[in-house]
Amino acid sequence: MTATIEEDFELELRSLPGVLNVGISHGDSGEVDAVTLLVRGQDPEAVRDGAVQVASLYYPDAAVIVEDAKDLPSVRGSNGARVALVRADFNEHNGMSEVHLSYAGRVGIGRAGSGPLIGGAEATLAALRDLKYAIPFYLMTVTKVDTVTGWSVIVALRSLSDDGDRMGIARSEGDLVAAAKATLDALNRYVTMDPDRQRETPDHEALIENGSN
Repeated sequence: MTATIEEDFELELRSLPGVLNVGISHGDSGEVDAVTLLVRGQDPEAVRDGAVQVASLYYPDAAVIVEDAKDLPSVRGSNGARVALVRADFNEHNGMSEVHLSYAGRVGIGRAGSGPLIGGAEATLAALRDLKYAIPFYLMTVTKVDTVTGWSVIVALRSLSDDGDRMGIARSEGDLVAAAKATLDALNRYVTMDPDRQRETPDHEALIENGSN
């Protein structure tokens, strides 16, 4: 139960505008005693106010620390590049979602016909594979939740290997963009931290298809 509460707490913090990463530390008793948020493109004090409000609902005694990414130029090191969402469109006539991603000058395009919410996540996975990433995960759930900062989308991915399941959260004006961003939030670190993951193989495709059935 405690682990679930802590996961909900982290997801709420990640849904705050401009938050790139969340670190949680524990005291000797195992209780959360501090959280550190890395933000970009937002007023750190404004983000801290929101984070304090979230913390008050879960761990009122936890210290809240906010660091601005522009003040930490080496925080990402050599693995700083991230897959970026270029555009996301939904065709109301055929129910098709289309997502364009960019990484290192390359563009990947994915399409899915499951509507803007689920289809947004599926199209993002397809676009990552179009970028030649091996993605040993399949989509479990795409859920809209009411958080402190408004409606957010949570994407949960089940692992087909030993890498562990993944979860991402994002908030946007539309379901499609939010689902795409949440999928990237779940996988961006995974796909960019190891160059070998850019070599997709038929075995990974087979695993994904079998896992989705």
